[in-house]
Amino acid sequence: MQFFENDGLKLAYLDEGAGEPVLLIHGFASSHFYNWVQPGWVPALTAAGYRTIAIDNRGHGQSDKPHEKSLYTPTLMAGDAAALLRHLGIAKAHVMGYSMGARITAFLALEHPELVHDVIFGGLGIGMVEGAGDWTPIAEALLAQDAETVTHPRGKMFRMFADKTRSDKIALAACVITSKEEISEANMARITQPALVAVGTRDDIGGSPQRLAALMPQGEAIDIPNRDHMLAVGDKVFKEAVLRFLKAHPL
Repeated sequence: MQFFENDGLKLAYLDEGAGEPVLLIHGFASSHFYNWVQPGWVPALTAAGYRTIAIDNRGHGQSDKPHEKSLYTPTLMAGDAAALLRHLGIAKAHVMGYSMGARITAFLALEHPELVHDVIFGGLGIGMVEGAGDWTPIAEALLAQDAETVTHPRGKMFRMFADKTRSDKIALAACVITSKEEISEANMARITQPALVAVGTRDDIGGSPQRLAALMPQGEAIDIPNRDHMLAVGDKVFKEAVLRFLKAHPL
């Protein structure tokens, strides 16, 4: 891992391979490793001839983990991603995000469009606009003193994952609500870059990929068959669709 600083925070990133740059932005409670290395994305992209860059978002992985809720807006986290590209001297990149990372990718495309050649939204469809449920129980589950007392199904899932990855649960609880800022349909229409939206057919979080894609001038959608929110990220169908999309939209 390498490190850079932005907004007073020390942030970690992975940079492997050579070729057109692809910036990967992971989801909530995950990290570059669990979202992109372990599911095989980094080797798949580098083998296909891409320079693969994966950031650990603030509050996650090996990056600094502030506990203030105000530091976890999508605008600030998109600013971290933009700062990383500028730190590396990259004028324009393909950008792919999963779940929370998809939302950050959308904010990056809206607020730093000169850096974004195209976008790939994984695990988040129309939920980008309409919301993806109530995340307060997830924050409560993360802060519970005893994990055995957590009964909310989604809260239990994220608490177990946070414990497994030895995450800073206070930082994640601060992040989970603030980072869920929704984007209006009008602003989604401002994302004029080529866009691919991919969501598992058993995903109960992300919402319809087709409805989100339809809001963007160059949006297209795919279903990831028989996958839920957690399992879709490493799916073969998803990887193949992304590689086709990247090849169809060279820098």
